Amino acid sequence: MENDVDFLIHSYFELSFFGQTVSITTTHVCMVIVCLFLTIVGLAVRRKMARASMVPGGFQNLAEFYVQTMDRFVQANMFRHWRKYANYILTIFMFLFVSNISGLFGLRPPTADFGTTLILALMTFAVIQFQAFRTNGIPGYFKNLTQPVPVLLPVNVIGELAPPVSLSLRLFGNIMGGTVMMALFYGLMPRLLTVGIPVFLHIYLDLFAGTLQAYVFCMLSMVFINDRLPA
Repeated sequence: MENDVDFLIHSYFELSFFGQTVSITTTHVCMVIVCLFLTIVGLAVRRKMARASMVPGGFQNLAEFYVQTMDRFVQANMFRHWRKYANYILTIFMFLFVSNISGLFGLRPPTADFGTTLILALMTFAVIQFQAFRTNGIPGYFKNLTQPVPVLLPVNVIGELAPPVSLSLRLFGNIMGGTVMMALFYGLMPRLLTVGIPVFLHIYLDLFAGTLQAYVFCMLSMVFINDRLPA
């Protein structure tokens, strides 16, 4: 029965670097597919906007609707500083959304791999720390770690390191959980039950949960970054 359950974790070939062996897995392949798809969409939007007419078509309307919606989303959470981070949040959300729902198309979501979610969280962590140094300067940054009393320094340091852990584990756990549940359903249920019924599971575990987790990741990223911005 165990052989019937496929979690889509496969190693295709291995590469050696400086004595270390690196496996090219399903995650890498699916990541490339997602990136290629987003690149093609981006080039198509760029070409369409370059030839934009006074009466936009459906594709142009969709692209403009997404950008305007994300701009309002970022502005509502980052206020007067929103323009600096609108493109970052817009890009992260699109990548997460497409990655999370890629299970609908038979792929293993790249975000079901902790290596992917950790890198995304570290990107946000780098932005947070950069903004903290930029706002307070080096002396002010380290001074804030001792507020309100110096004895809280260890707690404040943990608080600074918590965002990437929280962001990466939350995203990874939810997407990985949905991937495992779908694999168990397809692998353990009678074939008759794998026709039709999985549609509703995919709607919830891939589409709904995937969209929600992309939203949560971006929302928390904005909250953490905004906390380091000047008043």
